[in-house]
Amino acid sequence: MKMLIRAILSGVAALALAGCSTTSTVETRKVERSTVYAALPAEDRALVDQGQIRVGLVPDAVYIAWGKPAQVLESENASGRTTTWLYHGNTTDEYLFWNYREYPRKDGSVYMERFLDRTYDFRSYVSAELVFKNGRLESWRTLPRPGDSTRFGGQ
Repeated sequence: MKMLIRAILSGVAALALAGCSTTSTVETRKVERSTVYAALPAEDRALVDQGQIRVGLVPDAVYIAWGKPAQVLESENASGRTTTWLYHGNTTDEYLFWNYREYPRKDGSVYMERFLDRTYDFRSYVSAELVFKNGRLESWRTLPRPGDSTRFGGQ
């Protein structure tokens, strides 16, 4: 139970700290890259306004729609140079295990009570992969979110 409370408090603290910083949204990114946004064709501006992307967009338009990638990878092969943007998502794993707590008795001895305890592991995963070639989005795909898992470490 203490671990659950700690996990919740950590999450609340992270949200509070995140609330203190400027949140990057489509609107804030449009202002940040206003020159690029203004130069986009009307159909691309409408797409970007909805946070959508399509093959053929320039990297700045994709940035406005989706934000900063978590990772940028450069590669080259016989057909040329490519840049890959990776976006990350987050998931949670729960671990259940047996634990013990002490209860003092009136006679001075200690009673050990067994109870099911839990802890949580937060991890990130690649949620989308975008490939740019010759300054344009060549391909993109979203990847499935791994399911939240519960693992039991019984004794």
